[in-house]
Amino acid sequence: ETCAVNNGGCDRTCKDTATGVRCSCPVGFTLQPDGKTCKDIDECLVNNGGCDHFCRNTVGSFECSCQKGYKLLTDERTCQDIDECSFERTCDHTCINYPGSFECLCHKGYTLYGLTHCGDIDECSISNGSCDYGCLNTMGSYECVCPPGKKLHWNRKDCVEMVKCLPNAKPAPKAQLACSKTGGTESCFLSCPSNTLFVPDSENSYTLSCGIPVQQGKAQQKRNATLPSCADSLAPPIKQKARFKIKDAKCHLRPRSKEKTKDSGKQAGQFPCTDNCQVTFVNLKCDSSRKKRRGRKSLSKEVSHITAEFEVEMKSEEVSDTCNIDCVRKRMEQKLQTAIKTLRKSINKQQFYIQFSGTEYEVAQKPAKATEGHEGCSTGQVLQDGKCVTCSTGTFYSGEHNQCVPCSPGTYQDTEGQLTCEPCPSNDGQGVAGARNVSECGGKFNFIIRGLGQCSPGHYSSDGFKPCRVCPLGTYQPEPGRTLCFPCGGGLVTKYEGAVSFQDCETKVHCSPGHYYNSTTHRCIRCPVGTYQPEFGQNYCITCPGNTSTDFDGSTNVTHCKNQHCGGELGDYTGYIESPNYPGDYPANVECIWNINPPPKRRILIVVPEIFLPIEDECGDVLVMRKSASPTSITTYETCQTYERPIAFTSRSRKLWIQFKSNEGNSGKGFQVPYVTYDEDYQQLIEDIVRDGRLYASENHQEILKDKKLIKALFDVLAHPQNYFKYTAQESKEMFPRSFIKLLRSKVSRFLRPYK
Repeated sequence: ETCAVNNGGCDRTCKDTATGVRCSCPVGFTLQPDGKTCKDIDECLVNNGGCDHFCRNTVGSFECSCQKGYKLLTDERTCQDIDECSFERTCDHTCINYPGSFECLCHKGYTLYGLTHCGDIDECSISNGSCDYGCLNTMGSYECVCPPGKKLHWNRKDCVEMVKCLPNAKPAPKAQLACSKTGGTESCFLSCPSNTLFVPDSENSYTLSCGIPVQQGKAQQKRNATLPSCADSLAPPIKQKARFKIKDAKCHLRPRSKEKTKDSGKQAGQFPCTDNCQVTFVNLKCDSSRKKRRGRKSLSKEVSHITAEFEVEMKSEEVSDTCNIDCVRKRMEQKLQTAIKTLRKSINKQQFYIQFSGTEYEVAQKPAKATEGHEGCSTGQVLQDGKCVTCSTGTFYSGEHNQCVPCSPGTYQDTEGQLTCEPCPSNDGQGVAGARNVSECGGKFNFIIRGLGQCSPGHYSSDGFKPCRVCPLGTYQPEPGRTLCFPCGGGLVTKYEGAVSFQDCETKVHCSPGHYYNSTTHRCIRCPVGTYQPEFGQNYCITCPGNTSTDFDGSTNVTHCKNQHCGGELGDYTGYIESPNYPGDYPANVECIWNINPPPKRRILIVVPEIFLPIEDECGDVLVMRKSASPTSITTYETCQTYERPIAFTSRSRKLWIQFKSNEGNSGKGFQVPYVTYDEDYQQLIEDIVRDGRLYASENHQEILKDKKLIKALFDVLAHPQNYFKYTAQESKEMFPRSFIKLLRSKVSRFLRPYK
């Protein structure tokens, strides 16, 4: 025998030796007992070929692949979870990665549609938002509104008669202006225990109000001031306005220094409030302006102006036989004028202090003093990580400690950067610390936090608190703390008293999901297009989230809500097109048109990673890419069915007109197709690569074309070849399998050979 004749009878390699021919086999094959035949080794039989997930035997070799949601690493054995959350545009709001999958979540007030998108919930379409009167939808939330003459109850849903005052509330503590004279020096203190508002208008000016004016201006109405007690009189008040001037001082509300307090030995608390020092309302505005003096030494002087408005309440109990109401008014006016005179003297001597939460503040300071200790932040702000941060709601700025302190139980603060907290209407010191509004207050007003004493669903009372009454027959109430029950309508009765939903109403017919019950005609009506209803026996349909709609009426699930907008971003160098509502199913009867018009001397390369169009439709849904809208123009790509294998191709024309059309039949996930434009000098090389079957032969290579991160890197280099140098050899090795790099390297070196 000799290898020269019939290859020595060997299947593969033949070698002549002294004892005759010797047959051998290439790697991946084993020589059979006959010494001639080669048989493929099935590597998958031993230890799964070393593959993490799947092993597929091929002739002379084998291939590893991974489960969905995992990718094969460049060792071509190990599978690693794909972190979908690291891609751009995976979820509209929050993305959570799991091994092999991911989940999208939406912020409060939004709901998920199309698997990854978030749309605003129209709460008003769900039983009118459970509002007593009107409902107003807002992004991520909603508000109940009331007719003129009524206002919203604490529960923010029911409308109640406007109340000018609270019958059981203790009167809010009044502001006090107390002055005294010791050793020829007048000093005045204004203490502000409730209804205070501090507004820093600018660096050198601020406004401060204390108490409630009898005729509230718009500014006060905006702020939810505590209602006065009904014990407070409502006779027209005494009003006085005064303007004071302080030389060489700047408008900075700063805590009074401890030394000064020691020197004077006086504090507001030690002042006896003897004669009518209560003030109903005070509004102070402090403003600093610079005045330049003429002359050789042009020193700029600080002058601060304080404008003060005072309102004092008329005390009807002081009216007597000897002094009628006018006489009382005159007396009080004189007292107020005297107090303002003393105040003027104390301001001139810089002996006027305002007290909030036990801390005394100076109204204005001399420039030298203004720099002491409090660099940087203005009053109401504290330094955090080198930035000035305003004290949040539920806290107040304590000048004594120069920090934001939570409101103590029985007080609340609904405005940022304030110097004190407001007493709660119930004023019993109960409740939580750090209350951010009246509804978080203690006792009766703490129902939002603690739910104590509230009427339970199926019950109601005049204020939503116990004692409660049961909803009568023919009415229902699904929520706690309400002041009314909703009627079933159309003369329908409920099965029992204390019903908690419309489903307890004994309707003439039972409506299935996708329908709502009309109480007037007593029929089930299909939910209109753009709405859905997943439950049995309801009297409303829910509006689709955001700007989505349904394909048909009678929808039963939010998944039927689809965005009609044709997706994508068209850039000069890279971009993508996307079917509407992707990755959810695309809507029926939609038409999308995209035009890709690259810059001069550039061509288009497209990768279709996968495309899902239902085959049952007999080509009812089509994606086509042509040179122009004309049906006879050069077509680059056209499909009407599902392909899970990727494909890459270059455009046959310089520009592309792309159209996607769907009919009213079946729907699918659709597509997200990226593209890149490259320098036309590379045309021959790119075409050589994308037309080579080896690019798609192995599953690993197919996965590269589906991998969003790798495609982004490849496209980045194709669009801007200089970016190739951003990636180190090591990075390239870790990104792409050896076989892929080998394929590209052979193509590139052949393309560049003429230049060597």
